Amino acid sequence: MAGTTPQPTSRTRSWWGWGWTDAHPDDAECAAMGALLPGTLSRPLPVPRVGDLGIARPAAEPPRSLAHLVSADPGDRAAHAMGKAYRDVVRALRGRPGRIPDLVARPTDDRGVADLLDWAGERQVAVVPYGGGSSVSGGVEYRGDAHGAVMSLDLTAMGRVLEVDTEGRAARIQAGTLGPSLEDQLRPHGLTLRHFPQSFEFSTLGGWLATRAGGHYATGRTHIDDFVQSLRVVTPAGTSSSWRLPASGAGPSPDRLFLGSEGALGVITEAWVRLQERPRHKASAAVAFTDFQDALRAVRALAQSDLSPANCRLLDSGEAALSGAAHDGSSVLVLGFESADEPVTGRLERAVALARSHGGRYGGADGSGGREESPDGDAAVSAWRSAFLRMPYLRDGLARMGAVAETFETAATWDRIPALIDEVRREVGEAALKATGHPATVNCRLTHVYPDGAAPYFTVLAAGRAGDELAVWDDLKAVASEVLHRHRATITHHHAVGRDHRPGYDRQRPEPFALALRAAKGALDPRGILNPGVLVD
Repeated sequence: MAGTTPQPTSRTRSWWGWGWTDAHPDDAECAAMGALLPGTLSRPLPVPRVGDLGIARPAAEPPRSLAHLVSADPGDRAAHAMGKAYRDVVRALRGRPGRIPDLVARPTDDRGVADLLDWAGERQVAVVPYGGGSSVSGGVEYRGDAHGAVMSLDLTAMGRVLEVDTEGRAARIQAGTLGPSLEDQLRPHGLTLRHFPQSFEFSTLGGWLATRAGGHYATGRTHIDDFVQSLRVVTPAGTSSSWRLPASGAGPSPDRLFLGSEGALGVITEAWVRLQERPRHKASAAVAFTDFQDALRAVRALAQSDLSPANCRLLDSGEAALSGAAHDGSSVLVLGFESADEPVTGRLERAVALARSHGGRYGGADGSGGREESPDGDAAVSAWRSAFLRMPYLRDGLARMGAVAETFETAATWDRIPALIDEVRREVGEAALKATGHPATVNCRLTHVYPDGAAPYFTVLAAGRAGDELAVWDDLKAVASEVLHRHRATITHHHAVGRDHRPGYDRQRPEPFALALRAAKGALDPRGILNPGVLVD
């Protein structure tokens, strides 16, 4: 039994920035934000227009048999030229979006995907698989000039839940299904995938799978990998369809080959994914800490307990102030629990008690009283949640003011976490001061926690150099990457490698694995048309 495809919204997506056009900060709000950051522009850069890009005619034309699947509309092409990283936003604002695809294809089934790949292979047209376009690592754009034409392969016309197995709590879902549509189609069955990345509204199941995306939840099933039963992948060498199984020890997993492959090995078109009942019981709380090191120890204790909080996000003092969770220099631990079948207030109480035993204060940053349990959480939790959803829009507003405003994330073992965080803050801050002449803000939060380590997520706010903002950010990112490598921290915990993280990824992966990956690329994509430059050359 399958769900029905919801009707599309009438709101307009921004072609150059994050999310909906009607949710972007206006000029006055941009200017007000810029006034808080020394060294920014006196007025915001204008919102870019597609008509100013001078988009050339397509360098390729599809055959008549595929023409109904393909668009050459300039606005459509511009919207598929880049992802939504800070680098992408600034390039659009400065009128330098890079190589704009010649065509945008929207297949409606596997046959269409295969036919498009066959044609592209014959014509040496580069194919960049595209889901919701929310990539923040250069994963959905073409760089270079090795191909005469580029086609963006948009999967969102394949957006249905095809089957739901209520007994086995699983569903077969097309890869182009956007997050809200996926959940809407599962809701009548009382089930949920329970995977909610920050990009949830603007990303697809296939995108999550191709990038090994992390979700909102801090413990347990943190990555999309944990939900996969089987994958169906169309490659230039044929279609791979793995068996749907609860588990298997039969050799290397075929699904693991394509999870995280970022469209370089094939196009994921369907997946069977594990579901669960929709939660009915929820409770949340915020615990404040005067000392960040005490907070780290509390989070480690929680991660190594049997409590399994759904949310266990630690905000340092800067991040807490930025989100409105605290304004007195405290770090804040945001805790949340949920369950489909039993109240969770007891687990919340135990978690708060554990945090208190490590120096935490419950009831607000000032230590005042408050309820130990709440179905909706307290004011600090609400403030953090609102800021979390609003932040990408504010980043774009700061970019219009010529500021550097971006994030990056990593993961490392607990023994390396304190020094890693300290050195990123210090060295990126020093590099920003040297590059711009103005001090920068470098904040940190822990987004995911494990018994053996955690995922620090850094926010950088700095002055730019007018017209040269990308060079400033690239310098800061290079400094950060060196710190990560020094501490053997991953170049990305959940934002994918793309093209921006390739140097760090090449240093991180073992060379025998790189050899095997190159061989797989050559076997599955012998003409080298799939997302060139991603993962391997």
